[in-house]
Parts: sequence; C-alpha cells; structure tokens
Amino acid sequence: MRTRADILETLEESKIQSFHWRTMFTSGMGFFTDAYDLFIIGVVTTILAPIWHLGKAEIGILNATSLIAAAIGAILFGKLADRFGRKSVYGIEVIILTIGALLSATSQNFDQLLFWRFIIGLGIGGDYPTSAIIMSEYANRKNRGRLVTSVFAMQGFGLLVGPLVASGLLVSGISHDMIWRIMLALGAVPAAAVIYLRRTISETPRYLLEVKKDKAEAAKVVSTLTQHDVSSDDQTHSDGWTKRQFWVRVIGTAGSWFFLDIAFYGNSVSSTLIMKSLAPHASLLHTTLVSTLIFLVFAVPGYWVTAFTIDHIGRKTIQMLGFMMMALSFAGLYFIPNITMMTIPFLLIYGLSYFFTEFGPNTTTFVIPAEVFPTRWRAFGDGLSAGAGKMGAFLGVLFVPILLSRLSLTGTEGVMAVACILGMGTTLLVPELKHKSLSATYHDTDPGSDSSNTQSKVKNRHAVS
Repeated sequence: MRTRADILETLEESKIQSFHWRTMFTSGMGFFTDAYDLFIIGVVTTILAPIWHLGKAEIGILNATSLIAAAIGAILFGKLADRFGRKSVYGIEVIILTIGALLSATSQNFDQLLFWRFIIGLGIGGDYPTSAIIMSEYANRKNRGRLVTSVFAMQGFGLLVGPLVASGLLVSGISHDMIWRIMLALGAVPAAAVIYLRRTISETPRYLLEVKKDKAEAAKVVSTLTQHDVSSDDQTHSDGWTKRQFWVRVIGTAGSWFFLDIAFYGNSVSSTLIMKSLAPHASLLHTTLVSTLIFLVFAVPGYWVTAFTIDHIGRKTIQMLGFMMMALSFAGLYFIPNITMMTIPFLLIYGLSYFFTEFGPNTTTFVIPAEVFPTRWRAFGDGLSAGAGKMGAFLGVLFVPILLSRLSLTGTEGVMAVACILGMGTTLLVPELKHKSLSATYHDTDPGSDSSNTQSKVKNRHAVS
C-alpha cells in the first residue's frame, strides 16, 4: 500500500508528460484571452471617443472597469475553488468571458458597454486563481515554475494579437463603428475554444488528498496521468497552518502584485496615450504599431526567458531583479533631461522596462501565490493576491491619463518608479520554493521546521521515469 506521500511523490517526481502540456494549453488560452480583452479596450476607447463623444473620465472608467470586476472575480472564484474544488468551477470563467465578449460587441451606448466590460472582468479575474492553481497542483516539482510561467506567458501572445488585429482592421477600410465591435467580439473565440477541455479536466490529486480526503480517487488520477500504478492507505494529514501565517503570506504576495500592476497596466492599457504624448501628431495606426513592436521586441522574450530560468534562478530572485530594473528604467525616463525629445532613447529605455516586467514580477507574482499557500487555502490566497493586483491595475489605468495631463510623461514614469520600489519591499515577505515540493509550504514558516528533512527525503527517493 502506498502512503499519501508516495502518491504525491509519484506526481511531483514524474518527468514532463503530455498531460502537463495539455493542462498548460488549456489554462494558457484563458490568459491569451484575458490579455486580448484587457488590452484591446485601450484601442477601442480611442476609436469610440469621437463616435460616442466620450470625455476623459468616461474613457478612464471604460478602460478600468474590467479590472475592478477582475479583482472581485479573482477573490470569488478563489474562494469557490477551495470550497467546492478546482474541477467544480473550472471552465465557468471562460463561459463568462465568451458571453461578455460577444455581447459587449452589440453595445449601443456607454452604459451597455460598461456593463458587459464588467462581466468580462469577472471572467478574467476568475481565470487567475483557477488556472494558476490547477497547473501548479498538476506540475512536477522540477519543472513547476516553467509550467506555471508558460501558462501566464500566453498573455504575451494576447498582447501581440490585440494590436495586430487592431492594425489590420484600421487599414482595412471598414468603418470605425464596425471595427471596435469586431475587436471585442473576437475575444470570445479563444475562450470558447477551451470550455470543453476545462469542464472535463480531472480534479487535482492534491486537492483530493488534502481537502476531500479521497485517497482512492487521488491514486486513480495519478495512476492514469503518470501511467504508474498507485494505491493508497488511510493516512490522514493536517497542514498545521494558522490564519496568521496565511495573512502574512498574503501581504507579501498581494502587495507585490498590487504595486506591479499599477506600473504594468498603467503603462500598457494607456500605451496609445503614452505614444501619443511622445509623438503628438502620430496617427492611431502609427502609435498602435509602435506599441506592438515594443511588446514583440521586449515583452514577449521576457516571458520565455523567465519560463526557462525560473526553476534555476528562483522566483524571488527574478522578482527582485525585475522590480529593481523597472524602477531604474522609469527613474531614467524621469531624470534624464529632455528624454521625451529623444524618441529612440526613450523607446529603448521604455522597452527595457517591459523586458524586466516579464523577466520579473509580472510572471513571478503569478507563480508565487500558486505555490506558497496550503492546499485548503491555496486558491483563496491566490485569488486575494490576484485581486489586489487588479486593484493596482485599476488605479494605474484610471490615473495614468490624469497623470499624463498633470505631471507630463516623465512625471508619470517617475510615479511608476516609486511603485516598483514599494514592490521590492513587499517581495521580501515571500519565500522561495524553487525545487521544493508544494508540501514544503506546510513547514517553511515555522522555526525548526522539518522542511529541509522532507526535501532531502524526496531527493533521495528514486524519481519516477
């Protein structure tokens, strides 16, 4: 008879197999959709402003409302995933995304579009804890960072496809009133593509073992996935965590994500406004293409550099390095005299900030909360962290247009530098789980813990081939 530890070891010590990549794709397509939906709205509101006679306040609200809803969705779905199981809620968030995207394209006025953007935001928020936790709990120990990062890295493709779709439509000759509707409706396609895959995914073995106490079903799932026969005994397990330990971790993960998203979303959703501030006479097509080029050259490689180094360098190290380099980049844009008059140097420094956003806290703030909480609170802790991030994103998106008008472009980037410095401070509160089993979460906050002994025992066992 295998013990509970044997069942989890079989899963965590396995090599990467097809089910890992299938889970990564199923989870990652949600983040492709999330990125597309969140970032396309900046172009949509630019198009809609003269058609619907929108003021700056209305543009700011439209750009930001999905982020408030995402904060609510992240916390709600995280709590539900811990209460009822990952499988029970997985897929509902992309159904919400699909419906919201399609109906937002039919909006006839500001209020209707605002409502459907709120619905989309609920789905986006729900995707953060559910996808992160499912990938984390299915991943093997050695490659968990890469697999969870790869899920999030699909966001990079959404960042590219959104502006490319916008650029293609802008040169197509189609009326602007139709272009924005097509942009929004296309957000339903990738979400709808994974509804079936998500609704049919198995419950994670770790949740079955540690929350539902269903060892027989957990053993069955692991056996099916790894092709290794696993049976179980009737051992029980308690993680021993206190609420105080949980909330200390939340301060570290949620605080880091909050400050990161102020800078990241503030710059990204308002990228067309930032490019317009740099080149006031440039067309919408020109500013959109420049933003796309920056994402392609700087941001997209950053995601994948993280994916292939995170299990070697470590999550916390990458996050600290990223925050530091972002702060230096934004500070350079603030302190270098007349930098806005030097387009190429400005874009290079601005682009460098994007590289270290992705090879840094934008990916690690997604990975770390999926690891550092015990199973019974993992999705809720992740949801709280993602929700805090989206609150930061809301503030960034809402206030960047105001900051641009009152502090200028360089002053706005100076504010972003301060946010990154604060993010470095909260990062000090998070632990490093590089090469550790998720079970190490139960021990590494307690003095004299046996986590190191647990890890050495795991390493000394034969890895499952």
